Amino acid sequence: MMTFNFKKWNNILGWTTFLIALITFTLTVEPTLSFWDCGEYIATSAKLQVGHPPGAPLFQMMGAFFAMFAPEASKVALMVNMMSVFSSAFTVLFLFWSLTILLKKVVSSFQNIGNYEGIAILGAAFVGAVGFTFTDSFWFNAVEAEVYAMASLFIAILFWLALRWEEEMHTPRGNKWLLLISLMTGLSFGVHFMALLTIPSIGLLYFFKNYKTVTIKSFIIANIVVVAILLFIFKMLLPLTMSLFGKTEVFMVNSIGLPFDSGTIFMTLILIAFFYFGLKYTKAKNLPQYNTLLLSVL
Repeated sequence: MMTFNFKKWNNILGWTTFLIALITFTLTVEPTLSFWDCGEYIATSAKLQVGHPPGAPLFQMMGAFFAMFAPEASKVALMVNMMSVFSSAFTVLFLFWSLTILLKKVVSSFQNIGNYEGIAILGAAFVGAVGFTFTDSFWFNAVEAEVYAMASLFIAILFWLALRWEEEMHTPRGNKWLLLISLMTGLSFGVHFMALLTIPSIGLLYFFKNYKTVTIKSFIIANIVVVAILLFIFKMLLPLTMSLFGKTEVFMVNSIGLPFDSGTIFMTLILIAFFYFGLKYTKAKNLPQYNTLLLSVL
């Protein structure tokens, strides 16, 4: 039986890994810029301009926030680079917390977790998280103004949220984690699409949580469903929503002769009405699954 406060030490060691990563990356941060996309990202972030397609608006807005703290113009690049430093340090933090959750599940599957097992779990997670801090590719991205550091943070947050959702999935308010996952997935579009790679793992966590007997057929079907969800988000939900706004705008302005932004305003009102009445209907008819699905898409 575990007698020491695992949750307390989980938080203490998690923030310790964060500090180790933060200090390491701060001491080695690029003072100006690297000779590839970083210069463009620094300039477009500091002045809130348009970067190369498909764009990284959230990254650039956060970069503009960090650029505000530059004491002089020559330090703007350094401050935007510091955004990657903090993103990577938080990535290590959420990696540590994900590892402790996974290791607890593994150990508890074949024995009770006592003091020694708890210490071993925390120690192993600490070694894994700190070891990842010093890996070449991750460290390289952590010290310059590129989207990959913040994209790694979104991956780490999404996977940690998925593990929390798996823990509380069948509790009355367990789907709050699913809504947070959906929000973070939407925000990740404003940085880099690579964060969508967590969706298959999230889907398989749901599959193994709800289907105790796994067969080859059920596993293949689960993978097909997971890929379908990924394609729905990546190929339909994001691009079709954007193109619908654009095509409606062109039609209303060019074909009907209405003022600029008429199509945008019209589509905005349509979407608001769709989600408002959809959520109201599913609540009135007591359909929590459909209500949650609508909220996730929203």
